[in-house]
Amino acid sequence: MTGPKQPVAARSGRGGPGRPRVGAVRRGVPVPLLVPGLLAMAFLLVPLLALLVRAPWRGLPSQLTSTEVWQALQLSLVSATAATAVALVLGVPLAWLLARAEFPGRGLVRALVTLPLVLPPVVGGVALLLALGRNGVVGQWLDAWFGITLPFTTAGVVIAEAFVAMPFLVISVEGTLRAADPRYEEAATTLGASRFTAFRRVTLPLIAPGIAAGAVLAWARALGEFGATITFAGNFPGRTQTMPLAVYLALQNDPEAAIALSLILLAVSVAVLAGLRDRWMTGA
Repeated sequence: MTGPKQPVAARSGRGGPGRPRVGAVRRGVPVPLLVPGLLAMAFLLVPLLALLVRAPWRGLPSQLTSTEVWQALQLSLVSATAATAVALVLGVPLAWLLARAEFPGRGLVRALVTLPLVLPPVVGGVALLLALGRNGVVGQWLDAWFGITLPFTTAGVVIAEAFVAMPFLVISVEGTLRAADPRYEEAATTLGASRFTAFRRVTLPLIAPGIAAGAVLAWARALGEFGATITFAGNFPGRTQTMPLAVYLALQNDPEAAIALSLILLAVSVAVLAGLRDRWMTGA
């Protein structure tokens, strides 16, 4: 005789009275977690929904084609792109040094490089003024030797945006470099390639996704920069007034224009998140 058949769940080692099923655990949401979770969701989403509800959709085309809005939009796109290019040219080599090179004080250098992430942007603008202003530590020599004045110029906007955006790219690229296998570089060097050739032909293709993600983050951060820009470059329409500065100014005189510019920045932010969803987000 054979004994009674065990349930399928018990024979397979899944479920059973001693071990709850995964689906049951996922369906059961504790009330102490559900209520604050929903409140947090409302806290983050209601302001964005209010922006969409109160947007002047009928007058939006005229707002977006106005001279002031178009100048701010054009300057923001150009300066953010230029700042991202500066971050790529300088930030990728810096990330390689932090990830692969051994030198004294590397941890301190990494902390200082990432400091603009937590530094108040206005403080960053003041620091840029003290360094690159006409009487700054470096700026006085730029003015005396080359006649270059950076504050309150379009170039100053690019520098301010690059200062706050570059750490995003450095962190992304450094993390990708640490995850990449350095043996590919070592194999290329043993075959006769120089270190720079190995970096250009082997490492760069390996870390290209990390560079792309960091560049997108840097571009979005540069596009939304406010504090360092207004402190170091000022707020002059057509020359240094970017979209965040235009939003701040329009909110006092023309709220509909402020909402129109805010919608553009919101759309850019959503596009950035959509572009990075495979890197930072996982499905259910």
